[in-house]
Amino acid sequence: MPVFWSRSPRYVGLIVLAIVGTLYLVGPFHGSEQPPSPSQDSHYRIPLVEDHDLPNRIARSDRIYDKLLLDRKELVKKFGPTPNDVALFPPDKEPWPAYTVWDFFPAAYNCPHEIRRLGALGDGGKWVCGISRVETKPDCIVYSFGINHESSFEAEILANTEHCEIWGYDFSVKSFGPEIPRSQAHRTHFRRYGLAGTDKHGPDDKDKMYTLESLMKLNSHTHIDILKIDIERWEFETLTALIKPYLTSKKPLPFGQLQLEIHIWDMSFAEYFEWWETLEAAGLRPFWTEPNLVYQNYNKKGTPDLAEYSFLNIQGNNIFIKDPKRRPSHEDEYGHGNIAGPTQ
Repeated sequence: MPVFWSRSPRYVGLIVLAIVGTLYLVGPFHGSEQPPSPSQDSHYRIPLVEDHDLPNRIARSDRIYDKLLLDRKELVKKFGPTPNDVALFPPDKEPWPAYTVWDFFPAAYNCPHEIRRLGALGDGGKWVCGISRVETKPDCIVYSFGINHESSFEAEILANTEHCEIWGYDFSVKSFGPEIPRSQAHRTHFRRYGLAGTDKHGPDDKDKMYTLESLMKLNSHTHIDILKIDIERWEFETLTALIKPYLTSKKPLPFGQLQLEIHIWDMSFAEYFEWWETLEAAGLRPFWTEPNLVYQNYNKKGTPDLAEYSFLNIQGNNIFIKDPKRRPSHEDEYGHGNIAGPTQ
């Protein structure tokens, strides 16, 4: 190279210029597009950039959901103007109001981790935010209400975690579904109990109903990582009774996320709107939803009044919104929900 350079410096210079020109043409500095200018209204401008810092991802998700709350107010004004004037599923007549109740409550909160469907692709599977967060968590607790002979969701939680134990409840069946492998049965616990807003016992002590708080006391639990509820409209009574004392005390709910099937039967929009805002006030944010169209198809009904929702609890120190606390010992352990203390 030194000999060639000394004899033909002009040719070498041309080669260098050609290489630089080629890089310019194909590189990121070429083109007529300019960086987007900031929006005049910064409240509506939400930066969507790669961020590997969990607190920043949570803060960004909060901003996105705040924008949704403003949009919902405007939608209520448009079709109301108050919640009492809005119909769940308005009839198809002129003037045609192109909406249903689900349009007011989209799953607008961004899960700050991976989202995975665990369980069957049909009825029975649920969408989970960050199953990796509890993959090796030593004290992982899962509650599942409503089994109905189908446990693919619970089976996949067992398959994707090392220590999660599952407490299942359903007074209409005698056990978990056949999907639970024998090799993992020791991590499951089943009782023929129902979930309700108050503790209730039927004649001869049959059809026992318990509140979530009572069941957690029976099991000596203070926190649940994943809570699944599918209890055929009892969710309204149950969650209303559960949430009320936590709102009064301003303490975080005792679970990290909630997979819930909602049954809007014999309700008004105003009733549902008030109940939903109670969930939001308690820190629950929906990150996934899908209507239950199987139910609609089999029952030949005109309205899809069942929908699956997945919520993240953004209050407290649960494992899905706070990084695990590093303890002084050589072993790293996950904190236990809102009793883990401050994180680092």
